[in-house]
Amino acid sequence: MASSLQTAEVDDDLKTDPRWQLIERILATGPFQKSGRLRELLPYMAERTIHGHSHELTEHNIGIRVFGKAADYSPADDSSVRVHARQLRLKLHEYFDGEGRSETMVVEIPKGFYTPVFRTLQQPPMQHVMETPQPPVPVPEKKRTIPPAVPWVVASILAAICVGLIIHMMVAPAQATVRWPLSSVFDGSNRTQIVIADVNYGMLRIASQKGTTLEEYLRPNVQQSLMPPHLSERESRIMSYIASSNLTSYADVVVATTLSGMAPGDRRLISVRSARDLRPRDIEEGNYIFVGSPSSNPWVALYQNKLNFMEGEGVIGESMKYFINKQPRPGEQKTYQGLEFTGSAGEDYATISLLPTAGRGSVLILQGLQQEGTEAAGLFLADEGSDVKIKEALGLKGHPGDSVHFELLIRTRAVAGAPNATSIVAARLIP
Repeated sequence: MASSLQTAEVDDDLKTDPRWQLIERILATGPFQKSGRLRELLPYMAERTIHGHSHELTEHNIGIRVFGKAADYSPADDSSVRVHARQLRLKLHEYFDGEGRSETMVVEIPKGFYTPVFRTLQQPPMQHVMETPQPPVPVPEKKRTIPPAVPWVVASILAAICVGLIIHMMVAPAQATVRWPLSSVFDGSNRTQIVIADVNYGMLRIASQKGTTLEEYLRPNVQQSLMPPHLSERESRIMSYIASSNLTSYADVVVATTLSGMAPGDRRLISVRSARDLRPRDIEEGNYIFVGSPSSNPWVALYQNKLNFMEGEGVIGESMKYFINKQPRPGEQKTYQGLEFTGSAGEDYATISLLPTAGRGSVLILQGLQQEGTEAAGLFLADEGSDVKIKEALGLKGHPGDSVHFELLIRTRAVAGAPNATSIVAARLIP
């Protein structure tokens, strides 16, 4: 089948369409010149959409038309279309956050879909200058009232989403190779455990406005100790369900699915566990990926004293979370405050940290202030070229090897719960 670029040479209507002209400008930029697959995927999706054939943009059709898959191939067993679509979303966001920030039209590919959405901007997008020092962000004491029924609804939705994604993760094929720094935790010979956050603990923590230490979290009755007093019968039933169930967030499962899909070798060496099920003896051997911040994954607190960027919070459940920069460098802020709550629009922050374990392995920590930040951290590592960006930020050359440990502070824009336009704000080597 002729590619959409070949179609563009004979289709005058397409060439004069401002939407297609935008696609051509995007394809002419460096990141797209380096990726032949994305140069095929984006124009095909755009051409089908502009010509009114967006119904053809299914994962199966794209696999056949663009990736040359056999007609009977199964997307459940081959995630290449999803992986490249995810990379395409990131590259588009990077374009409009950089070279294309003066464009009057943007193109986006909503998560879960393969149909580009063209949107005309009412005003030029805001430009962010990372190097400009800004005063510390105040931590407002802002009350938010959560309707009693919200946790129940959220829990039900999360349960369905997480089960489906975890099942997909277990059947998705492993990649042949993996880039640094993921190669430090996916070495192909040692067991890697992905420890996802305990959302129930996070909700109980907000409801009771009490935090706990890791030692307290490991006690059998920690959920009951966080139950707020003076509840109505209906509220008590909802809170009891939250205390007794074990859920995680959509963002954490996306991260676990994405990263595990990049691991080489035997898939049996990878396991996914809830923070609630882990015990101290479990982390004596092997490699680990901790997903979430201490407010939802208390195991991260084990490594906080080795990091420069630490999660901060005022009154639990009332104040917005932020990262504390213990030792600011020129041009850096003392604090970085993210979204008010998950699902809102704006900027969120996350840290990516690679450290040695107490044993012979490595631990990778991905913690966002909100779920958007955590998801952005995982997708950033999965993005092609992330290793180059990390090495540039750290001032490294060549292959760093397993002895190099670091932490990054990253920033992402969030729209309707979806992170995009992720960039590195600050970087530190860890001795």
